[in-house]
Amino acid sequence: MTLAARDLRWEAGGRIIVDGVTLEAAPGRMLGLVGPNGSGKSSLLRLLCGLRKVRSGVVSLGGTNIGALSRQAVARRLAVVEQHAGTQSQVTVEDVVRLGRSPHRSALAPWSEVDEAAVAGALERVGLDARRDQPWETLSGGERQRAQIARALTQEPSELVLDEPTNHLDVRHQLDALTLVRGLGVTSIVALHDLNLAALFCDEIAVLAEGRLVRSGTPEAVLNPEMIAEVFGVCAEVRVSALSGRPHIEYRPN
Repeated sequence: MTLAARDLRWEAGGRIIVDGVTLEAAPGRMLGLVGPNGSGKSSLLRLLCGLRKVRSGVVSLGGTNIGALSRQAVARRLAVVEQHAGTQSQVTVEDVVRLGRSPHRSALAPWSEVDEAAVAGALERVGLDARRDQPWETLSGGERQRAQIARALTQEPSELVLDEPTNHLDVRHQLDALTLVRGLGVTSIVALHDLNLAALFCDEIAVLAEGRLVRSGTPEAVLNPEMIAEVFGVCAEVRVSALSGRPHIEYRPN
């Protein structure tokens, strides 16, 4: 078992945001989390990675209740890429990526060759090795997202949680980012808006609606016209792509 949730429930302002969700990310596989705006995807991800305290239910990491683990223990295993980067502007790309080594270092430990190699490798993998000295404030939204992915990679995680990692990216970098994540061989849970990207890259898909888990399974089992109409309120046809062999969705105006 890697990262799992059992009967998670969370509310805010008297409104239920996450309502009895149970799911598990299979080891080394990519689980896609999809649903309309306001369905609870981001809130669920923050519960899964310990950024919000669970009101009821259990989140487990490696079979242990995540609430019983220290922040450092969690960070040594689980990396998070949030949708909106909150990094201060007066830093460089390298400064941001170096933060990913924090869980592996004590306060007084000198910067090592292992740390440097982790940073250099992560920057190269996201295509930012030539921009390591560039000021953060000069980056585009897509470049900042790629830098945040590089920071997560320097943690050398076995589990990775990503909230809309393709946000602000053009088509090429959307494909590059998800190809990168899929190729890491780590357990990953990724929230996506684009159902075709979810179909192309995810091993399994979980569908949220109004905070509840309404469907889960392989892309072939989950992505069908009936589910898309019921959950997203749009008409669609689902065919098998000649290029990927995966489901491909074509939308029709209502």
